[in-house]
Amino acid sequence: MSNNRTLISGGLVITAAEEIHADVLIEDGRIAALAAQGSTAAESWTADRVIDATDKYVIPGGVDAHTHMELPFGGTFASDTFETGTQAAAWGGTTTIVDFAVQTVGQPLRAGLDAWYAKADGKCAIDYGFHMILSDVNESSLKEMDLLVEEGITSFKLFMAYPGVFYSDDGKILRAMQRSSTNGGLIMMHAENGIAIDVLVEQALARGETDPRYHGEVRKVLLEAEATHRAIQLARVAGAPLYVVHVSAEEAVEELARARDAGLPVFGETCPQYLFLSTDNLAEPDFEGSKYVCSTPLRPREHQAALWRGLRTNDLQVVSTDHCPFCFVGQKELGRGDFSKIPNGLPGVENRMDLLHQAVVDGHISRRRWIEIACASPARMFGLYGKKGTIAPGADADVVVYDPAAEQVMSAATHHMNVDYSAYEGKRVTGQVETVLSRGEVVIEGREFKGRAGHGAYVARGTTQYVG
Repeated sequence: MSNNRTLISGGLVITAAEEIHADVLIEDGRIAALAAQGSTAAESWTADRVIDATDKYVIPGGVDAHTHMELPFGGTFASDTFETGTQAAAWGGTTTIVDFAVQTVGQPLRAGLDAWYAKADGKCAIDYGFHMILSDVNESSLKEMDLLVEEGITSFKLFMAYPGVFYSDDGKILRAMQRSSTNGGLIMMHAENGIAIDVLVEQALARGETDPRYHGEVRKVLLEAEATHRAIQLARVAGAPLYVVHVSAEEAVEELARARDAGLPVFGETCPQYLFLSTDNLAEPDFEGSKYVCSTPLRPREHQAALWRGLRTNDLQVVSTDHCPFCFVGQKELGRGDFSKIPNGLPGVENRMDLLHQAVVDGHISRRRWIEIACASPARMFGLYGKKGTIAPGADADVVVYDPAAEQVMSAATHHMNVDYSAYEGKRVTGQVETVLSRGEVVIEGREFKGRAGHGAYVARGTTQYVG
C-alpha cells in the first residue's frame, strides 16, 4: 500500500474561500482530510510520504480552461503536443486543462471530437477535458450538441471572427444559443466583428501596412465591444448563459459589467497577455512583434487597469491562457511581409499561475482571488468543481506546494513549452512551484519532472455550476 497516503504538513492552505494553517491528508488520489496544525487529529496521522510545506502555500492545482494543443491554424499547427503542453502546464502548477476539439466544416461534431480524443489519449501528464468548437451550425450539428453534453462535453465555442474558417453568422449563433438554453451547454464566444475586420485588413495591406503592429490596429477595440454587446443580446433572446473568451479591452469589460448589473448570466475571461503585455510588444522591431500576434490582439497599456479592476469586481471571473504557441522561426515568419498570415497565438500555459501570483505581490488581487480566478471559478464555470479547483475532502488530490518567496526569471531557455521564445522573456517574478501532485501522484518535485505521459485522465464535465 506504499504511496497510498501522503501528508502535506506545515503549509498555509489557500482556497478561494479561506486561508488556513492546516495539514492535508491524501489517500487513494483524493483529499481525505484537513486538520489544524498541531491538533490531535493532525498529530495522529501517519503517511507513506510526508511533504514539508513549512513557509509555503498549499494551493489547488490550476485549471486552465482555454488551451489549444496541436491546433491547426493558418497552414501550420500549434507547436505544443498534448504531451509537451501538459508537461509544461504541470511545471507551472496547472493540473487540469480544457482544450478545444474542432469541428471541420462539412463534418459532424463527432469526427472532430474523436480526432481530439485520439490526439490526447495516453499522452497527457495531467487531467484534461474538451470544449467543442462549432464551425458548422446546422440541423444535425445542433442535435449532436445534446449528445455531447450527455458525454461531458458541456461547452461550445462559436466565432464572430475568422470568416471562411470558424465564423458563424448571427442566425447560426442564435440557433446554437437556443439549443444550449435547453441542453445545459454553455456557449463560449470569440467576440470580434470579423466581417468588418477583414475589410480593414484588406485596406491596411493595400496601403503597404504589413508589419505585425498593424494586426493590433485593424482589430479595433470598438469591434470587440460591438461583438460583445451583440453576443450578449443574442444570448438574452435565446435565454442562454454566455461566456466571452479572451476579453482584452476596457469597452468590452463595460458591456459585460452592464449585462451582469442587469442580472444576466454573462461571464468573461481574460488572459495574462492582456494583463502584462501591450501594443508596445506588437511594435517591437525586426518582426519581433509577430511573437505577440494573437486575437483578440494586445491593446494599448491603458486597458490593463480596466482588466485588473474587472477581475477585482468579478465583472471578469476567469483567467485562462488561450495557450496556442507557434515558433518564431518557421511559423510566425510565415507572415513576413503580410501580418494577416502570421499564425495567431501565444505560449503561456506554464506562466499563468506565476504571473497571477506576481499580481498578488503587486497588489492587483488578493491571494484568495488568485486561487479563485485560476482554479475555483474555471472549475465551477465548466462543471469540474468539487473534483477540481479546491482543497476539500473528496476532491481530487491535485495540489501544488508553492514557494511565495522564490524568485525566477521567465525565459525560453528555461521554460518547458515546445516553442522557441517566451512572451515574458527576462521578466522577474516572485513565487515558484515547488511540488505538484496530480490525483495524489507526484508530477513535479524539486525542479524535476517525475510524471509520465498517460497519467492524465480524460474528465467528463458536468454542466456549468454558475447558472441554472
